[in-house]
Amino acid sequence: MTRPCTFGIEEEYLLVELASGQAVARPGAGIIALCRQVLGAHFAQEMFRSQIEVASPVFDSLAQASDFLQHRRKQLARALAAEGIGLLAAGSHPMGGWRQQQPADGAHHRQLFEDYQQVARRSLLCGLHIHVGVAQGVDRIRLINQLLPWTPLLLLLSASSPFWEGEPSGYQSYRRVACGEWPHMGLPERLGDWQAYQRYLQLLRRTGSLREDNDFWWAVRPSRRFPTVELRIADACPRLEDALCIAGVFRRMVEHCLNHPQDAALTREQYWIAGQNYWRAMRHGRHGPYICLPGEGQGSAQQWLAQARQRFDAGPCDSERSFDRAEQILREGTSADWQLATYERCQQRPQGALLAVVEGLVAMTGCC
Repeated sequence: MTRPCTFGIEEEYLLVELASGQAVARPGAGIIALCRQVLGAHFAQEMFRSQIEVASPVFDSLAQASDFLQHRRKQLARALAAEGIGLLAAGSHPMGGWRQQQPADGAHHRQLFEDYQQVARRSLLCGLHIHVGVAQGVDRIRLINQLLPWTPLLLLLSASSPFWEGEPSGYQSYRRVACGEWPHMGLPERLGDWQAYQRYLQLLRRTGSLREDNDFWWAVRPSRRFPTVELRIADACPRLEDALCIAGVFRRMVEHCLNHPQDAALTREQYWIAGQNYWRAMRHGRHGPYICLPGEGQGSAQQWLAQARQRFDAGPCDSERSFDRAEQILREGTSADWQLATYERCQQRPQGALLAVVEGLVAMTGCC
């Protein structure tokens, strides 16, 4: 048995005008300085000037993660509210507005916009990234092969981007649809082990298909900066308890796979099933039928989660609480469900249904 894994969480937020609900097109230097002051070493500027990230320290428990993120969210929301600005964590902004957004300063961001043009300019999107630490010597590609079939389950739990440019998109996670416009941002390639991964990486760089200083943005990947596997498939979660749930479930999955390593690579059928479930999670969220593993029968999201719980939930209390919360999300609804229900309920609101959705997301993000 391995010891419990350490982990870290990265949350992306959008800065929005409290009066209008719109994403701030040109936040002043004072606003960004305020965010940097509140978050300190945990602040990061994302692709757009209106987009920031909090990068957590390393945690041993979900209680530590909850204390840290709740404090940072509340502190930042209060500081920004005094300036008429709100903090919004969701996969996409319900009102959209990517055409008005300005790229962040910095050579790396400028290169992204130069390389990917409108794909980059359209990407007014926010994700939740979970790093789980693994010991030196662990083949992280083999580990990812064990994790990959279950990652769409974490997407459907996090789904929070049902709108695109002010309209219901028909998807529960339109963010992941938009991510599909980027190279190397979908499911990872089907590679057998770390050596195959290195050969693939070298091939892309040798052929000019990937810059030397760039990386893959796969839905789950081996981090280059840290000795971790990094979950990137999840939408940003306005409800902190949802983000912690996903972190706890993913951490437990990693721990289980480390304790029960499998040398066999993913079969073509397993990879195809993962791709099908990925699309269904984007499109249907908790309402979709899923191809349950390891067989090929279809089941509900609740049945798939029950299967995951039976397989993975044999860990500490953190794991049990995380699976309990996941079951609650499937019973009561994801953020995407809440946003769509609020939109329908507020159609006659004078200020507009979309503003009601944004106001609710801002309140949730600030832990109010």
